[in-house]
Amino acid sequence: MNFLANKRYNSYLEYMKRKHGKRIQKVTVDAGFTCPNRDGLLGSNGCIYCNNASFNPGYNSAKISISAQIEAGIEFLQRRYGSEHYIVYFQPYSNTYAPLEQLKKIYEEALSQPHVVGLTIGTRPDCVDEEILNYLAGLSETYDITVEYGLESTSDQTLQKINRCHDFQCYLDAVHLTASLKLKQCTHLILGFPWEDKSHWLNEAEILSSLPIDFLKIHQLHIVKETPLGNMYMNNPFPLLTFPEYLDLIIAFLERLNPEIVIQRLAGEAPPHMLIAPHWGMRASEIVRRIETEMVLRDTWQGKMYQNK
Repeated sequence: MNFLANKRYNSYLEYMKRKHGKRIQKVTVDAGFTCPNRDGLLGSNGCIYCNNASFNPGYNSAKISISAQIEAGIEFLQRRYGSEHYIVYFQPYSNTYAPLEQLKKIYEEALSQPHVVGLTIGTRPDCVDEEILNYLAGLSETYDITVEYGLESTSDQTLQKINRCHDFQCYLDAVHLTASLKLKQCTHLILGFPWEDKSHWLNEAEILSSLPIDFLKIHQLHIVKETPLGNMYMNNPFPLLTFPEYLDLIIAFLERLNPEIVIQRLAGEAPPHMLIAPHWGMRASEIVRRIETEMVLRDTWQGKMYQNK
C-alpha cells in the first residue's frame, strides 16, 4: 500500500494534488446534448434509472452560455472550497454526441475561461469515434483532458434490461481506442441492480482491473422519481442493497481492484425530494467517511487481493 493522506485507496483528490500541485475542483456545465437512446436513433426512453435532474448542481442550465455557467459555478465553488483552478465537467447526457465542429466550439469556449485547466467529458462508448478522440488527444497535450464512459455494468443482460442500447463489447472497443491515443479515461459503474449479485460485482472489479482505464466512479443504485425504474419499483418494490451490504461490497470490490486505478467516487446521492429508495440517512460524504474508517479497522486497502494476470 502506497497511498497518500492516510487513504486506503487511490484517491482522485490526492492524485490531482500531486499532478497539479494544488486542489482542482470540477465545475459542471450543461451543453444541451441528448443521447441516441433518447432522440430516437436507438431508442426514445433513455436508460431506465436516469433522471439527469437528480445529479445536476443548481448553477448550470443549457439555457445559458457555457461561459456563464462556468462563471456561476466558479463563484459557487470558490465560496465553498476556496479553489482557484478548475476542470470543466460536461456531465448531462452524451457530450460527444454532435458533429466535431460543434464539439470544438463548445470545448474551446470552456477552455478559454480563466482558471480552467482542463475538461472531463461524460459520454457513452457508442458516441465516440477516432476523429473525435484524436482531436481530444491533441487538446490533452496542453490541457488536462479525461473522457468519462458510462458503462454501469459489464453484463450484456443488464445493459439490455436498463436500455443502454449498446453492449459490453462496444465499451471495450472505446476503451482500447481511447487508450491507444494516450487519452485519460474514466469508467462509471453502478452497483446494486437487483438481478445481479455480489459474485458478479466482485468479478467486475477483476474485469476492470485488466483494462487500460485510469479512473473509476462507483455508486450504489438509486431509484429516483420520473424514471421507468422508479415506476417499476413503486408498482412492485424489489430488494436494494442496505448500507451494511454496500459497505462490505465496496470494500471487497476495492480489495480486488488494480491499485493503479484512481477512484473518483465511492458513493452517490440524489436530492431527497427525488429519491424513492434506498434511504440510508447519510450524505455521500458520510458514506465515504464510513468506508474509509472501516477499511482502517479491517486493515485492508485497494488492491490487497489484486492479482495481476
